Amino acid sequence: MLIKKGDTTMGIFTRFRDIVGSNINSMLDRAEDPEKLIKLMIQEMEDTLIELKSACAGVMAESKKVERQLQGLDKRVDYWESNAGMAVRKGRDDLAREALLERRRHSQRALSLANELSEHEALLVQYKDDIRQLEDKLKTAREKERLLVQRHIHAAGKKRAQEEMRRMDSADAIFKFEELENRIDQMEAEADLVNFGRKTTLEDELERLSLDEEIESQLKALKNTPISKMEERVEALETIMSDNEREGTNHEQI
Repeated sequence: MLIKKGDTTMGIFTRFRDIVGSNINSMLDRAEDPEKLIKLMIQEMEDTLIELKSACAGVMAESKKVERQLQGLDKRVDYWESNAGMAVRKGRDDLAREALLERRRHSQRALSLANELSEHEALLVQYKDDIRQLEDKLKTAREKERLLVQRHIHAAGKKRAQEEMRRMDSADAIFKFEELENRIDQMEAEADLVNFGRKTTLEDELERLSLDEEIESQLKALKNTPISKMEERVEALETIMSDNEREGTNHEQI
């Protein structure tokens, strides 16, 4: 039986032409939901690819059937041709004539099957080429889907980051930071007041006395240095000179 492109097969090829002829990038750019659209396109491609392969397998099976029929017819042609020759040798032209008629009938049928087989072979070439093109298109669509998913993940992460930044910049977040800062100030102030007003213990008093004695000793040592003694002499001379000047002034007045 000759396989032709009926309604079902034509439907497959119509979808195939639409898919292969489509501009994926342009369709995705116009789509409101590119991810959903690419998923639908991939599903359509996969379904069409399955149907194409199924149809191709059907043609291959039918071709093998035609080949077997053609081989059988070739044998029948040879059979009737041989019988026609035998009838002629036996002087039975009437039987030879009948044998030749059968040979012609089988030959015509064989020719028809040969033409059908040629059509099958051409159809198989077309199917295989269409399958290859559709597989290439499907590969491209899957790569587009992968890139879209990556873009979606990146965009979602960026959106969350922006929302978090806006949330951090909001008045509520600022208030929380100020509240935290005030709590830290309060804790520091409380730490400073832990020992405020605490009564000194006996050990504290003794330590302070010891410190006072040490300071006094150091002060006394500074006064006994040569520089300190020189300063005392200078102060004494200045005092004597001041007294003499006052006495001279008093004599002049008298």
